[in-house]
Amino acid sequence: MTILLAPDKFKGSLTAQEVCAIAGDAIAAIDPSHRITAIPLADGGEGSCELLTSFSGGSFTTVRVHDPLFRPIKAHYGITKDGTTAFLEMAVASGLQLLKPPERNPSLTSTIGTGELMRHALDHSVQQIVLGIGGSATNDAGMGMATALGIQFFSDTGELLEPIGKNLSFVHRIDTSLLHPRLAEVNITIFCDVDNPLHGAQGAAYTFAPQKGADRAMVILLDTGLQHYEAILERTFHKPVNFPGAGAGGGLPASLQAITNLNVRAGIDFIMEFTRLEEHIREADLIITGEGKIDEQTLHGKVVNGVAKLARKHHKPLVAIAGKSELTPQQTEELGIRKIITIANASTPEEQAMQNAGSLLKKRILNDLKPFLIS
Repeated sequence: MTILLAPDKFKGSLTAQEVCAIAGDAIAAIDPSHRITAIPLADGGEGSCELLTSFSGGSFTTVRVHDPLFRPIKAHYGITKDGTTAFLEMAVASGLQLLKPPERNPSLTSTIGTGELMRHALDHSVQQIVLGIGGSATNDAGMGMATALGIQFFSDTGELLEPIGKNLSFVHRIDTSLLHPRLAEVNITIFCDVDNPLHGAQGAAYTFAPQKGADRAMVILLDTGLQHYEAILERTFHKPVNFPGAGAGGGLPASLQAITNLNVRAGIDFIMEFTRLEEHIREADLIITGEGKIDEQTLHGKVVNGVAKLARKHHKPLVAIAGKSELTPQQTEELGIRKIITIANASTPEEQAMQNAGSLLKKRILNDLKPFLIS
């Protein structure tokens, strides 16, 4: 049999690569004659760009940038072996994890570090930049990123504005004369799996800023600033910048839409295409996917759902492995999953399952997968 391993990470326990290695070892122990293809996956969130870099045979470049509070740090991004595509994570330069809880304040944070990563990639002749925008500490609508790429923002008194969330309301004029010239020739793609607009009740400030340290008054201030900033961007660049997904990443897609020819993609769709997953599914006799927790969210844009759609399309048997599953039998059947093998069960509490995920996963596969491996 040809067996395809295509799991996501088990968050907090195992990387997708580790899940593949463990599952592969267990299958080989059952029957070493099976041919195993391993394609670790991600849904566009944390770790996606590292996975894509690894899959492409690429390497990582470390750059000195500024964190959300303008402090110098080192951050990295990946670049494909042929040097044409850069994979960036917003979180490594502008992420919430870079700040201590008392420092979290989206009126004062900036995406400048993300822009500095982009500028470095542009200076090194890439033809495409792929950017994951999850986990940000910001609500500056990409004002900091744009500053790092050469944009200057001025108030109505001619003052050069610091690119932070609270200054969105004071932008009066945008100077594009120093904008990085290669932005016009490079394809920019962002991973986005939400449809929040830039502002309003479902926008960047009201939906995400409280998670980044904003109180009610700050949320209102930031949302007002986002509305004003939208109007200034559209007046300057003559195109709409508020669209489903513009509120992700603290509104960063709005500035990207203004200064680039932006492509917005669901992360799982891009990653499945990049890894040519459908070709491998077509050639497989059995597919094994999985993630740490299979639940209602799995049904909407997650790895297991993406793999399941392709397995159904090509009428291939699908088994899922997970830390735990909350799907009903009907939901499992609708996904086309023949069996879900879980680490946590009645005799193994969730905490114990996470602490011993590797050994328990191998044990569960050895016990439960045999019926599917009969040639």
